[in-house]
Parts: sequence; C-alpha cells; structure tokens
Amino acid sequence: MEMMRKLPDAEFDIMQLVWANEPPMTTSEVMRMLGNDREWKIQTIVTLMLRLSEKGFLRSEKHGKERQYFPNITKEEYLKFEMGSFLGRFHNNSFLNLVTTVYSDESLSDADIDELLKLTSELKERKSKGR
Repeated sequence: MEMMRKLPDAEFDIMQLVWANEPPMTTSEVMRMLGNDREWKIQTIVTLMLRLSEKGFLRSEKHGKERQYFPNITKEEYLKFEMGSFLGRFHNNSFLNLVTTVYSDESLSDADIDELLKLTSELKERKSKGR
C-alpha cells in the first residue's frame, strides 16, 4: 500500500459503509445503500471503489460478473492516521493544545472534564506499568 493519505469525502463515505457492513461489499450494494441518496450513477461508485483499491484501502476479488471488495485498513487505523494528521497540522502535535482549543469557549462540560481526567489517569497508570 502506498503511504496512507486523507481520503476525499466521497471515498471516505464509501469506506464508512464498508467498515459498517460485513465484508465483502459489492458496487451494487454500495449503490443501493449510498448511491441513490447521493444521486450517483453506478459508474461513479465503480470509479471510487477502484481508486480505493489503488490506494490500498480495499482489495477486490472477481466473482462472476461482480467484484467483491474487502477492507485492507480498519476504521481505527484510518481514524488514528486522521487524528495524527489533524494534531500535527493544527495543534503542533499537542493533545493539550487541542483540548485547550476545545475548552477555550467552555464547550467542555464538567462531565467531559471528569472523563478526560479519568482517561489521562488511566493512561498514566498504564504507561508507568509498561516501563
């Protein structure tokens, strides 16, 4: 697979569908679940799924007249990549900068803050046990 990169919205929407359903997926299934809402033609879906295959996000197998598509990347792997890219680009790779930005308008509730404190405490404990 080539180096992972951010997916355009249309390709990400297809991957969301692939991740949410039991593989394999076919272009017909994607069309039925997503294409009509988007007013896409079947060829658009074929093209998008081909691009996802070329980028290494999907692999395909030919079965009769239809191709079946399987995810090569988990949703978690992609979201971790996206978050890392976002933190690097907008927050100088600092989770603290991200939290500060979110909290600057006081949008975090007390419950959110309690959850963050609990999470950071658990992470710190896990990290100290790992050493």
